[in-house]
Amino acid sequence: MQRRNIMSAGAAAAAILPALATPALAQAMPEVRWRCASSFPRALDTIYGAGEHVARRVAALTDNKFRIQVFQAGELVPGLATLDAVQAGTVECTHTASYYFVGKDPTFAFDGTVPFGMNFRQINSWLIAGGGREVMKDFFATYNVLSIPAGNTGAQMGGWFRREIRSVEDLRGLKMRIGGFAGNVLAKLGVVAQQIAGGDIYPALERGTIDAAEWVGPYDDEKLGFQRVAPFYYYPGWWEGGLNLSMTINQAKFNELPQLYKDALESACRDATIETIAKYDNQNPQALRRLVAAGTQLRPFPRPVMEACYRAAFELYDETAARNANFKKVYEHFKTYRDSQLQWFRVAESTYDNFVYGMQAAETAPARPR
Repeated sequence: MQRRNIMSAGAAAAAILPALATPALAQAMPEVRWRCASSFPRALDTIYGAGEHVARRVAALTDNKFRIQVFQAGELVPGLATLDAVQAGTVECTHTASYYFVGKDPTFAFDGTVPFGMNFRQINSWLIAGGGREVMKDFFATYNVLSIPAGNTGAQMGGWFRREIRSVEDLRGLKMRIGGFAGNVLAKLGVVAQQIAGGDIYPALERGTIDAAEWVGPYDDEKLGFQRVAPFYYYPGWWEGGLNLSMTINQAKFNELPQLYKDALESACRDATIETIAKYDNQNPQALRRLVAAGTQLRPFPRPVMEACYRAAFELYDETAARNANFKKVYEHFKTYRDSQLQWFRVAESTYDNFVYGMQAAETAPARPR
């Protein structure tokens, strides 16, 4: 009887301990306040919202001890200059797409996306389980930053064009807003590529300063109003099979964090990736239907154009690797992983997807008159 009482008392104490320990632990943790400069405008609630999602989750996981305030592009620093601010310690972190910084070094692109690279699941696998973050770590360290995956757009659209693209010749002299490494690929085919922040694309397209522009996909593009100034909407965005978004952090500031806060930040970023891709997959089909119903002319890139772009991309990879040791190191790891993923996806994923898509298309096609 006495033994049972002792055991009962012990069980009751064990149940009480977590309730007592958690507030005590929270009280012992330091107050940390960070500023995050986003590369995106607040109006784009999904892509900008991924940064806010990270901030909310971090606060919730640390009992509001670790708080991150997110500022939209241009509020503290221009959207394409956030890396400089993080390096300098002006802000502690940026929520961004790393390929915005290929002007500093094209190796940055692998943390975001590269032409004819991997889709969302494949790039996520490379970064989380396939050694991608590890192989990028030394490169990021030369900039005094680290990068945590924090969102993904999935496969993007090929953008808005003021005139039709029927052949490779139609690309020559075309002035196009396009981000990342893809601009260098298109330049090999005669395109005049320009990197313009999201909020500045519409006026450039409206005034004719550029002839075409890509951004993300139907949901965000509709919000930015591109359909009002360019009638042709092309697909696919072969340069962005799955754009990884990142929380890029000043290394010294990250090192100062207690381990609990580091873990909370990692967890919040992974949660943001799941949240962001789910929102885009939900919103894009609806937005595309609205755009087409309102008169947008949907066009696939002609296969000869796609093939020319594919060849140009891999020529450029080889050329860049030959003169840039950082790029070569990451590219070799990335390409080996990509090739393995494509072999597997052809067996099951692609076969399944193509069959189901074909059957659904046949079932919904208008009946032919006899």
